[in-house]
Amino acid sequence: MIGRLNHVAIAVPDLEAASAQYRTMLGADVGAPQDEPDHGVTVVFVTLPNTKIEFLYPLGDASPIQGFLDKNPAGGIHHMCYEVENIIAARDHLVTEGARVLGSGEPKIGAHGKPVLFLHPKDFQGCLIELEEV
Repeated sequence: MIGRLNHVAIAVPDLEAASAQYRTMLGADVGAPQDEPDHGVTVVFVTLPNTKIEFLYPLGDASPIQGFLDKNPAGGIHHMCYEVENIIAARDHLVTEGARVLGSGEPKIGAHGKPVLFLHPKDFQGCLIELEEV
């Protein structure tokens, strides 16, 4: 069901510093900041030959990323995103298998302009999973 790894998301306490570090120290292709108000984050994508890294930074006081950073002040890996061909079919299969979909259970449009869903980390070895329809 899952396809390729789309990205690994890292919550960061300083978006500019993280972007500069990857650009300067690692020579990575670092994109521009992009606000995602529906998700309460500002994101920056780092494009790699085989996947992407997504930096997450809180956008507003109600951002779920702020809670993560409060518990992890230095930042850290937040989630992994896998591609799926049909997000509704994937959701329905996962629910049937006992997985919990976060939020309303309905896909939202993510940072790539495609439908996304998140799966409860307690159902996946402590890792928050994002599914993105391709």
